[in-house]
Amino acid sequence: MSTKRMAFGSLCLFVLLLSPVAAAGGGGRPLVYEALQGFNFPEGLLPKGATGYELDEDTGRFRAYLNGSCSFSLEGSYQLKYKSTINGYISQNKLTKLSGIRVKVLFVWLNIVEVVRRGDELEFSVGIASASFSIDNFYECPQCGCGFDCLSGQTSKLRTNLFASS
Repeated sequence: MSTKRMAFGSLCLFVLLLSPVAAAGGGGRPLVYEALQGFNFPEGLLPKGATGYELDEDTGRFRAYLNGSCSFSLEGSYQLKYKSTINGYISQNKLTKLSGIRVKVLFVWLNIVEVVRRGDELEFSVGIASASFSIDNFYECPQCGCGFDCLSGQTSKLRTNLFASS
């Protein structure tokens, strides 16, 4: 094998390893879920099918990639929409300056801008208000289209503390 072919092969492998899709781990499960767990968050903050992520370990700036946009309903009163790219900053027990995730409360779509873990609860902030949910609601990843209960086609109930002003 010529040195040109070996160099080209090495370059292709290097580019492949740096691509967002290559962030998938063994068994087809993306490492983005494991990265969330490394910051003390459950993997269920992201829906199934995340394809990869980027993380600047110095600043905490991250990007998570989904295979297209995603939406589903929970508890009949919450609808969630994820863009194909979710941005923000991550640190231990805290996601800040989020973009790419929206929740419908009553008739209004609001951006989820922050998630903070406080013990066994996750507090989601939309800026002017927040809601806390038991962390055990997020041990499983929701699925685009049907949320947590895809077999029966019904939406799942969340244990929640209603939105409170911040």
